[in-house]
Amino acid sequence: MVAFLDIAPLSRGHALVVPVEEKEFLHQLSPASAEAVGRALQRVACAVVAATGTRDYNILQNNGAAAHQAVPHVHFHVIPKQTNGEGLGIQWRPGGLEAADAGVLVAAIRQHLST
Repeated sequence: MVAFLDIAPLSRGHALVVPVEEKEFLHQLSPASAEAVGRALQRVACAVVAATGTRDYNILQNNGAAAHQAVPHVHFHVIPKQTNGEGLGIQWRPGGLEAADAGVLVAAIRQHLST
C-alpha cells in the first residue's frame, strides 16, 4: 500500500491511497489487498484530519471510465472538505426504487454474496 498527496488536489491535504496489487476495478482486488486498503484508508484519513485541522472529508473511489476513473488502477482519494468550500463537490440526483425491483436486486446480491 502506498499513500501520497494528489498533484492536482481539490483541497489542501487531498491524498491518494493506492494498493500495490495492480487491478483496474475494486471488485478485482484480492481479499487481502481489499482489507489492507481499508486499514490504510482509516490511518491516512486520521493523519489528513490531524494535519489539515479539518474534520470533514470525502473518500472517493471510481471504477471504470463511465464512472470518471481516469487512471486504470484502483486508488482512493481522501479529500478534506474545507470550511471555505474547497473539496469535493457532489451533485446527487436521487432516483426511486420500486419495492418489487428492490426484492429482485436483494435476492441477486445475496446470491452473489454466498458464492
